[in-house]
Amino acid sequence: MITALKGKPVRRAAAVSATAVAMLAAGALAAAPAQAVTAPTIAAQTGFVMNNATGKAFGKLADKQMSTGSTTKIMTAAVVLSQPKLNLNDKVTIQMAYSDYIVKNNASSAKLIVGDKVTVRQLLYGLMLPSGCDAAYALADKYGTGSTRDARVKNFISKMNAKAKSFGMKNTTFDSFDGIGNGKNKSTARDLTTLAKNALKDANFRAIVKTKSYTATTVTKTGSSRKMAAWVNTNTLLSSYSGTIGVKTGSGPEAKYCLVFAATRGGKTMVGTVLASTNATVRAQDATKLLNYGFANLK
Repeated sequence: MITALKGKPVRRAAAVSATAVAMLAAGALAAAPAQAVTAPTIAAQTGFVMNNATGKAFGKLADKQMSTGSTTKIMTAAVVLSQPKLNLNDKVTIQMAYSDYIVKNNASSAKLIVGDKVTVRQLLYGLMLPSGCDAAYALADKYGTGSTRDARVKNFISKMNAKAKSFGMKNTTFDSFDGIGNGKNKSTARDLTTLAKNALKDANFRAIVKTKSYTATTVTKTGSSRKMAAWVNTNTLLSSYSGTIGVKTGSGPEAKYCLVFAATRGGKTMVGTVLASTNATVRAQDATKLLNYGFANLK
């Protein structure tokens, strides 16, 4: 770095020479290309980042099958939003079974109240922001086909797997609507990135996953209105990384700490995934490293 000289005046010729050198150096620096970011080291067991437009990508064990945790709910939302003649204002009555499921599994919850009528749109926010497994259950129950709740849920999960196949997610299987599976809820960082890329094509999905906080007003058993406590998005990148547009966190004893993420800067969108990071703070740091690398290198 060239700095101005301080102290006693120098002869005019020397000053002119120094100025010329400084100007040439400054011009050379301005013309030099930006330094590429070196390949990041991440704590997560697997990671992947991709330029959404060109497909250029970087990854670490990107095709290793891992537990997905609540990143599964991206597919839950994708299946719901792809339903024919979808009406986001349809109301769903919250059943005791959804509440019992939360208690039994000590699962993350949107704190939906039994007997309340909640719109599909509200359930999607409850699914994606606080990662409500009760919201996931309600959506699977509504959009699965069958004469019993178990049959409807099973059918909904089959729709999730069919959707994964249609997206080309070759290393993915779902056995639950929310990530609390029976050992077969598996995917890869590459496949979940593919899922996010496709889900982000839907305007409703994009609106939901970039929302930091959402307050729902439901209808009670008696027909009165209930203002729910605000649902806060668990994706901290929305506040810490400029340009973030989503997508979904995940965690669990097997999954550890996961994050499917997306950000747009300078007209470019990067989408990616980290799986099995060490804690919530580090998964965000891992994602940040991958995003920085992507914006600098993946043209």
